[in-house]
Amino acid sequence: MKEAKKNSYWRIDTHVHCRDWGESYKATIGSVVRLALSKGIGAVFDMPNTDPPILGLRDAEKRLRRAEDQGVLKNYYLYIAATPNEKQLEDAVRAYEELPRVVGLKLYTAPMKGLEALSLEEQEVVYRTLSSLGYRGVLAIHCEKHSLFRETLWDPLKPYTWNLARPPEAEVKCIEDQISLAKKHGFKGTLYIVHISTKEGVEIVRRARNEGIRIVCGVTPHHIIYDTDHMRTPESVVLKTNPPIRDPTTARALLGLAIEGAVDFLETDHAPHSPQEKTGPPYLSGNRSLEIYEIAVNMLIRSGASEKTIYMLTRGNAESIFKKLDGID
Repeated sequence: MKEAKKNSYWRIDTHVHCRDWGESYKATIGSVVRLALSKGIGAVFDMPNTDPPILGLRDAEKRLRRAEDQGVLKNYYLYIAATPNEKQLEDAVRAYEELPRVVGLKLYTAPMKGLEALSLEEQEVVYRTLSSLGYRGVLAIHCEKHSLFRETLWDPLKPYTWNLARPPEAEVKCIEDQISLAKKHGFKGTLYIVHISTKEGVEIVRRARNEGIRIVCGVTPHHIIYDTDHMRTPESVVLKTNPPIRDPTTARALLGLAIEGAVDFLETDHAPHSPQEKTGPPYLSGNRSLEIYEIAVNMLIRSGASEKTIYMLTRGNAESIFKKLDGID
């Protein structure tokens, strides 16, 4: 790739949605990677909730060929879904073990195109099976406890109500559940709480880490730049995301926790949709957060983040935790 770096090192985005395949009208692997490169990001980790989803070895091989065909394979890595299906998990672990560009597995605890493990019993299948298979890689987890949702509170004309419909306690309780299940089944991998959106969630992660649990977390640009005060008009429905953007106090707290090193990654969760899908039914969740990545980095710097902190958030921790990176200068 001939793109010029915007920093002295390529950064790493541990959480993006490249779409493509059945959703190529939203974005392609190539378009997302090239946008990332324009922001100084030399590697992206793609999530498996694609259409069709990435469930095992053959799916991953097909996805990697797609990246190669678009000329961006050297900058592209991916996750395999972790569903409450033992056979699928066996195939996912095989893909992780055989393919260098598979960086981990992804567990959804909230509704997600049929990939989800909503109940504790279903989530327990995932931990028990992965432990029995000897999996020691990263398990990225979308943490929202579905039984605590209050979706009747959602009003698209008042977009801030999404924070009420999927309240902070849904994330907090789900993080506690994942730590408990990991302990119960002797999970030897690394728990990665993606797009963490609450101060309480970060504190739970920090306590667990201090107790010797292998656990990390990431924060997105949209969760530190925006808050519910930015979601008071009908047009601001475009900021709807999962988990929701929280209140101003929480956004400031997340920024501070990132600066002090309690958060491991600045991850974009870049999730493109068409304008029609965002501003009208079904009002899909997701933000094009690669587009505001530099704003978030500059916000961190202006708020007191050191050069070392920025490096660790945008590259150093990813290199330490994900052991399969190759060829990122």
